[in-house]
Amino acid sequence: MSVRSDDLKSKVVQAPWYKELSKYEKADSRRALWQVLNSFVPYIGLWVTMIWVVRSGASLWFLCPLVLIAAGLVVRVFIIQHDCGHGSFLPSHRANRLLGTLCGILTFTPFDDWKHEHAAHHASAQDLERRGVGDIPTMTTQEYESASQGKRIYYRFFRNPFFLFGIGPFVQFVIVQRFAHKRAGQREHQSVLVTNIALLGLAALACATIGWRTYLLIQGPIIAVAASLGVWLFYVQHQYDDVYWEHHEHWDPIRAALEGSSYYRLPKILQWFSGNIGLHHIHHLRPRIPNYNLQRCFDEVAELQSPRTLTLSASLRCINLHLWDERERKMVSFRELRA
Repeated sequence: MSVRSDDLKSKVVQAPWYKELSKYEKADSRRALWQVLNSFVPYIGLWVTMIWVVRSGASLWFLCPLVLIAAGLVVRVFIIQHDCGHGSFLPSHRANRLLGTLCGILTFTPFDDWKHEHAAHHASAQDLERRGVGDIPTMTTQEYESASQGKRIYYRFFRNPFFLFGIGPFVQFVIVQRFAHKRAGQREHQSVLVTNIALLGLAALACATIGWRTYLLIQGPIIAVAASLGVWLFYVQHQYDDVYWEHHEHWDPIRAALEGSSYYRLPKILQWFSGNIGLHHIHHLRPRIPNYNLQRCFDEVAELQSPRTLTLSASLRCINLHLWDERERKMVSFRELRA
Protein backbone atom coordinates (compact mmCIF):
# COMPACT_ATOMS: atom_id res chain seq x y z
CA MET A 1 0.00 0.00 0.00
CA SER A 2 2.83 2.39 0.81
CA VAL A 3 4.20 1.79 -2.69
CA ARG A 4 0.88 2.80 -4.21
CA SER A 5 0.86 5.95 -2.07
CA ASP A 6 4.37 6.83 -3.15
CA ASP A 7 3.44 6.20 -6.77
CA LEU A 8 0.41 8.47 -6.44
CA LYS A 9 2.46 11.24 -4.90
CA SER A 10 5.12 10.93 -7.58
CA LYS A 11 2.52 10.88 -10.34
CA VAL A 12 0.77 14.01 -9.12
CA VAL A 13 3.92 15.98 -8.35
CA GLN A 14 5.34 15.22 -11.80
CA ALA A 15 2.08 16.04 -13.61
CA PRO A 16 2.25 19.17 -15.82
CA TRP A 17 -0.84 20.69 -14.17
CA TYR A 18 0.75 20.40 -10.72
CA LYS A 19 3.94 22.11 -11.84
CA GLU A 20 1.93 24.92 -13.41
CA LEU A 21 0.38 25.75 -10.03
CA SER A 22 3.52 27.71 -9.24
CA LYS A 23 2.22 30.62 -11.31
CA TYR A 24 -0.61 31.10 -8.82
CA GLU A 25 1.88 31.40 -5.95
CA LYS A 26 3.06 34.82 -7.05
CA ALA A 27 2.09 37.45 -4.48
CA ASP A 28 0.43 40.61 -5.82
CA SER A 29 1.09 43.71 -3.69
CA ARG A 30 -1.80 45.68 -5.21
CA ARG A 31 -4.38 42.96 -4.58
CA ALA A 32 -2.99 42.41 -1.10
CA LEU A 33 -3.20 46.13 -0.27
CA TRP A 34 -6.76 46.31 -1.55
CA GLN A 35 -7.69 43.33 0.61
CA VAL A 36 -6.15 45.01 3.66
CA LEU A 37 -8.07 48.22 2.97
CA ASN A 38 -11.44 46.56 2.36
CA SER A 39 -11.03 44.53 5.56
CA PHE A 40 -9.55 47.00 8.06
CA VAL A 41 -11.35 50.19 7.03
CA PRO A 42 -14.90 48.76 7.32
CA TYR A 43 -13.92 47.14 10.62
CA ILE A 44 -12.78 50.47 12.06
CA GLY A 45 -15.95 52.10 10.74
CA LEU A 46 -18.09 49.48 12.45
CA TRP A 47 -16.28 50.08 15.75
CA VAL A 48 -17.00 53.81 15.51
CA THR A 49 -20.66 53.09 14.76
CA MET A 50 -20.99 50.62 17.64
CA ILE A 51 -19.36 53.04 20.08
CA TRP A 52 -21.95 55.62 19.07
CA VAL A 53 -24.79 53.09 19.53
CA VAL A 54 -23.67 52.20 23.06
CA ARG A 55 -22.88 55.71 24.23
CA SER A 56 -26.01 57.25 22.70
CA GLY A 57 -28.23 55.09 24.86
CA ALA A 58 -29.84 53.34 21.89
CA SER A 59 -31.07 49.77 22.24
CA LEU A 60 -28.19 47.30 22.40
CA TRP A 61 -30.11 45.10 19.97
CA PHE A 62 -28.82 47.44 17.25
CA LEU A 63 -25.38 46.01 17.99
CA CYS A 64 -26.30 42.48 16.89
CA PRO A 65 -26.06 42.89 13.08
CA LEU A 66 -23.04 45.17 13.46
CA VAL A 67 -21.24 42.63 15.66
CA LEU A 68 -21.98 39.86 13.16
CA ILE A 69 -20.50 41.85 10.28
CA ALA A 70 -17.51 42.91 12.36
CA ALA A 71 -16.88 39.28 13.38
CA GLY A 72 -16.95 38.31 9.70
CA LEU A 73 -14.31 40.93 9.02
CA VAL A 74 -12.16 39.56 11.86
CA VAL A 75 -12.35 36.15 10.17
CA ARG A 76 -11.24 37.82 6.93
CA VAL A 77 -8.34 39.51 8.75
CA PHE A 78 -7.42 36.12 10.21
CA ILE A 79 -7.13 34.73 6.67
CA ILE A 80 -4.76 37.59 5.82
CA GLN A 81 -2.73 36.68 8.90
CA HIS A 82 -2.87 33.04 7.83
CA ASP A 83 -1.45 33.87 4.39
CA CYS A 84 1.25 36.01 5.97
CA GLY A 85 2.17 32.97 8.05
CA HIS A 86 2.68 30.99 4.86
CA GLY A 87 4.73 33.86 3.42
CA SER A 88 2.29 34.12 0.52
CA PHE A 89 0.31 37.32 1.07
CA LEU A 90 3.02 39.88 0.24
CA PRO A 91 6.26 39.48 -1.75
CA SER A 92 8.42 40.56 1.20
CA HIS A 93 9.09 38.23 4.13
CA ARG A 94 9.51 41.19 6.49
CA ALA A 95 6.25 42.77 5.29
CA ASN A 96 4.41 39.48 5.79
CA ARG A 97 5.70 39.21 9.36
CA LEU A 98 4.85 42.81 10.22
CA LEU A 99 1.34 42.64 8.77
CA GLY A 100 0.78 39.20 10.29
CA THR A 101 1.74 40.53 13.72
CA LEU A 102 -0.71 43.46 13.37
CA CYS A 103 -3.47 41.09 12.24
CA GLY A 104 -2.65 38.85 15.21
CA ILE A 105 -3.39 41.68 17.63
CA LEU A 106 -6.79 42.18 16.04
CA THR A 107 -7.57 38.45 16.09
CA PHE A 108 -6.10 37.80 19.58
CA THR A 109 -3.68 35.33 17.95
CA PRO A 110 0.12 35.68 18.40
CA PHE A 111 1.50 35.53 14.88
CA ASP A 112 4.73 33.55 15.25
CA ASP A 113 3.33 31.14 17.82
CA TRP A 114 0.30 30.35 15.68
CA LYS A 115 2.45 30.16 12.53
CA HIS A 116 4.63 27.51 14.17
CA GLU A 117 1.65 25.35 15.14
CA HIS A 118 -0.06 25.80 11.79
CA ALA A 119 3.04 24.67 9.92
CA ALA A 120 2.94 21.48 11.98
CA HIS A 121 -0.72 21.04 11.02
CA HIS A 122 0.14 21.18 7.33
CA ALA A 123 2.98 18.69 7.81
CA SER A 124 0.79 16.15 9.61
CA ALA A 125 -2.83 16.72 8.53
CA GLN A 126 -4.90 13.49 8.51
CA ASP A 127 -1.97 11.41 9.85
CA LEU A 128 -3.34 9.17 12.62
CA GLU A 129 0.01 8.95 14.39
CA ARG A 130 0.53 12.71 14.39
CA ARG A 131 -2.81 14.02 15.61
CA GLY A 132 -3.17 16.79 18.16
CA VAL A 133 -1.08 19.54 16.57
CA GLY A 134 -3.15 22.42 15.26
CA ASP A 135 -6.22 20.27 14.61
CA ILE A 136 -9.53 19.24 16.16
CA PRO A 137 -8.85 16.28 18.52
CA THR A 138 -10.35 13.16 16.91
CA MET A 139 -10.44 9.63 18.30
CA THR A 140 -10.88 6.42 16.34
CA THR A 141 -13.75 4.11 17.26
CA GLN A 142 -11.28 1.56 18.62
CA GLU A 143 -9.58 4.16 20.81
CA TYR A 144 -12.93 5.35 22.11
CA GLU A 145 -14.16 1.83 22.90
CA SER A 146 -10.97 0.99 24.79
CA ALA A 147 -10.81 4.34 26.65
CA SER A 148 -11.67 4.74 30.31
CA GLN A 149 -15.06 6.05 31.31
CA GLY A 150 -13.52 9.37 32.34
CA LYS A 151 -11.77 9.84 29.01
CA ARG A 152 -14.99 9.01 27.15
CA ILE A 153 -16.94 11.60 29.13
CA TYR A 154 -14.25 14.21 28.50
CA TYR A 155 -14.19 13.47 24.76
CA ARG A 156 -17.99 13.57 24.46
CA PHE A 157 -18.02 16.89 26.30
CA PHE A 158 -15.31 18.31 24.05
CA ARG A 159 -17.08 17.21 20.86
CA ASN A 160 -20.43 18.57 22.01
CA PRO A 161 -21.39 21.39 19.59
CA PHE A 162 -22.18 23.80 22.43
CA PHE A 163 -18.60 23.51 23.66
CA LEU A 164 -16.82 22.93 20.34
CA PHE A 165 -18.38 25.93 18.61
CA GLY A 166 -19.43 28.00 21.61
CA ILE A 167 -17.46 28.08 24.83
CA GLY A 168 -14.34 26.37 23.47
CA PRO A 169 -13.41 28.89 20.74
CA PHE A 170 -13.81 31.85 23.11
CA VAL A 171 -11.61 30.18 25.74
CA GLN A 172 -9.05 29.25 23.07
CA PHE A 173 -8.70 32.74 21.59
CA VAL A 174 -9.08 34.84 24.74
CA ILE A 175 -7.30 32.70 27.36
CA VAL A 176 -5.29 29.80 25.89
CA GLN A 177 -3.59 31.92 23.23
CA ARG A 178 -2.22 34.24 25.91
CA PHE A 179 0.37 31.51 26.52
CA ALA A 180 2.90 29.98 24.12
CA HIS A 181 2.62 26.37 22.99
CA LYS A 182 4.78 23.72 24.63
CA ARG A 183 6.99 23.39 21.56
CA ALA A 184 7.47 27.17 21.24
CA GLY A 185 10.91 28.68 20.85
CA GLN A 186 12.18 32.15 21.70
CA ARG A 187 10.54 33.84 18.69
CA GLU A 188 7.19 32.26 19.49
CA HIS A 189 7.38 33.34 23.14
CA GLN A 190 8.25 36.88 22.06
CA SER A 191 5.28 36.88 19.70
CA VAL A 192 2.93 35.97 22.54
CA LEU A 193 4.45 38.66 24.78
CA VAL A 194 4.18 41.38 22.11
CA THR A 195 0.57 40.45 21.31
CA ASN A 196 -0.44 40.38 24.98
CA ILE A 197 1.17 43.76 25.69
CA ALA A 198 -0.54 45.26 22.63
CA LEU A 199 -3.92 43.85 23.65
CA LEU A 200 -3.47 45.13 27.19
CA GLY A 201 -2.49 48.55 25.88
CA LEU A 202 -5.48 48.73 23.54
CA ALA A 203 -7.83 47.66 26.34
CA ALA A 204 -6.37 50.30 28.68
CA LEU A 205 -6.70 52.98 25.99
CA ALA A 206 -10.29 51.95 25.29
CA CYS A 207 -11.21 52.01 28.97
CA ALA A 208 -9.67 55.48 29.34
CA THR A 209 -11.51 56.89 26.32
CA ILE A 210 -14.81 55.06 25.72
CA GLY A 211 -15.08 53.24 29.07
CA TRP A 212 -14.67 49.58 30.04
CA ARG A 213 -18.40 48.83 29.65
CA THR A 214 -18.49 50.07 26.04
CA TYR A 215 -15.28 48.20 25.22
CA LEU A 216 -16.51 44.90 26.65
CA LEU A 217 -19.96 45.22 25.06
CA ILE A 218 -18.31 45.52 21.65
CA GLN A 219 -15.06 43.52 21.83
CA GLY A 220 -16.48 40.58 23.78
CA PRO A 221 -19.24 39.61 21.32
CA ILE A 222 -17.04 40.28 18.29
CA ILE A 223 -14.23 37.94 19.38
CA ALA A 224 -16.72 35.34 20.61
CA VAL A 225 -18.57 35.19 17.28
CA ALA A 226 -15.40 35.43 15.18
CA ALA A 227 -13.74 32.61 17.16
CA SER A 228 -16.77 30.36 16.71
CA LEU A 229 -16.92 31.06 12.98
CA GLY A 230 -13.21 30.39 12.61
CA VAL A 231 -13.36 27.07 14.45
CA TRP A 232 -16.41 26.06 12.41
CA LEU A 233 -14.60 26.75 9.13
CA PHE A 234 -11.58 24.76 10.26
CA TYR A 235 -13.78 21.93 11.50
CA VAL A 236 -15.82 21.32 8.34
CA GLN A 237 -12.72 21.44 6.17
CA HIS A 238 -11.32 18.30 7.81
CA GLN A 239 -14.25 16.60 9.57
CA TYR A 240 -16.71 15.21 6.99
CA ASP A 241 -18.03 11.69 6.43
CA ASP A 242 -15.59 10.26 3.86
CA VAL A 243 -12.56 12.34 4.81
CA TYR A 244 -9.09 10.81 4.37
CA TRP A 245 -7.23 9.54 7.44
CA GLU A 246 -4.28 7.17 7.34
CA HIS A 247 -1.59 5.68 9.55
CA HIS A 248 1.81 7.30 9.17
CA GLU A 249 3.32 4.30 7.39
CA HIS A 250 0.88 4.72 4.50
CA TRP A 251 0.15 8.44 4.86
CA ASP A 252 0.31 10.37 1.58
CA PRO A 253 0.50 14.21 1.75
CA ILE A 254 -1.09 14.53 -1.70
CA ARG A 255 -4.09 12.41 -0.72
CA ALA A 256 -4.24 14.22 2.61
CA ALA A 257 -4.57 17.50 0.69
CA LEU A 258 -7.00 16.40 -2.02
CA GLU A 259 -9.08 13.91 -0.02
CA GLY A 260 -8.55 15.13 3.54
CA SER A 261 -9.55 18.74 2.88
CA SER A 262 -12.97 19.75 1.60
CA TYR A 263 -14.11 22.33 -0.91
CA TYR A 264 -16.56 24.32 1.19
CA ARG A 265 -18.72 25.94 -1.48
CA LEU A 266 -20.21 28.98 0.20
CA PRO A 267 -22.43 31.80 -1.11
CA LYS A 268 -20.24 34.52 -2.62
CA ILE A 269 -20.68 36.94 0.27
CA LEU A 270 -19.60 34.29 2.79
CA GLN A 271 -16.73 33.25 0.53
CA TRP A 272 -15.58 36.88 0.59
CA PHE A 273 -15.70 37.11 4.38
CA SER A 274 -13.87 33.77 4.71
CA GLY A 275 -11.15 34.78 2.26
CA ASN A 276 -11.67 31.82 -0.12
CA ILE A 277 -10.46 29.42 2.58
CA GLY A 278 -13.27 27.07 1.55
CA LEU A 279 -11.04 26.07 -1.38
CA HIS A 280 -9.13 24.19 1.24
CA HIS A 281 -7.99 21.26 -0.89
CA ILE A 282 -6.00 23.68 -3.06
CA HIS A 283 -4.60 25.44 -0.03
CA HIS A 284 -3.31 22.19 1.48
CA LEU A 285 -1.92 21.07 -1.86
CA ARG A 286 -0.02 24.35 -2.40
CA PRO A 287 -0.01 26.49 0.79
CA ARG A 288 2.01 29.22 -0.94
CA ILE A 289 -0.96 30.25 -3.10
CA PRO A 290 -2.41 33.43 -1.54
CA ASN A 291 -6.13 33.46 -0.83
CA TYR A 292 -6.83 36.01 -3.58
CA ASN A 293 -5.51 33.55 -6.21
CA LEU A 294 -7.34 30.43 -5.02
CA GLN A 295 -10.56 30.96 -6.98
CA ARG A 296 -8.69 31.64 -10.24
CA CYS A 297 -6.61 28.53 -9.66
CA PHE A 298 -9.77 26.47 -9.12
CA ASP A 299 -11.44 27.89 -12.23
CA GLU A 300 -8.46 27.30 -14.50
CA VAL A 301 -7.17 23.88 -13.35
CA ALA A 302 -9.63 21.13 -14.24
CA GLU A 303 -7.85 18.54 -12.08
CA LEU A 304 -8.81 20.54 -8.97
CA GLN A 305 -12.50 20.89 -9.78
CA SER A 306 -13.77 17.55 -8.45
CA PRO A 307 -12.91 17.51 -4.73
CA ARG A 308 -15.21 16.49 -1.90
CA THR A 309 -17.68 19.38 -1.97
CA LEU A 310 -19.67 20.62 0.99
CA THR A 311 -22.49 23.12 0.67
CA LEU A 312 -23.62 25.27 3.56
CA SER A 313 -26.65 23.06 4.26
CA ALA A 314 -24.74 19.79 3.83
CA SER A 315 -22.00 20.97 6.18
CA LEU A 316 -24.45 21.13 9.09
CA ARG A 317 -24.62 17.34 9.10
CA CYS A 318 -20.91 17.24 9.95
CA ILE A 319 -21.79 18.34 13.48
CA ASN A 320 -22.87 14.78 14.26
CA LEU A 321 -19.58 13.18 13.18
CA HIS A 322 -17.37 12.38 16.15
CA LEU A 323 -15.13 9.35 15.52
CA TRP A 324 -13.00 7.87 12.75
CA ASP A 325 -14.05 4.30 11.96
CA GLU A 326 -10.97 2.51 10.60
CA ARG A 327 -12.97 -0.48 9.41
CA GLU A 328 -15.51 1.53 7.43
CA ARG A 329 -12.98 4.27 6.67
CA LYS A 330 -15.35 7.10 7.43
CA MET A 331 -16.37 9.47 10.22
CA VAL A 332 -19.26 8.22 12.35
CA SER A 333 -21.39 9.53 15.20
CA PHE A 334 -21.59 8.22 18.76
CA ARG A 335 -25.05 6.90 17.90
CA GLU A 336 -23.75 4.95 14.90
CA LEU A 337 -21.05 3.42 17.07
CA ARG A 338 -23.64 2.20 19.59
CA ALA A 339 -25.71 0.75 16.76
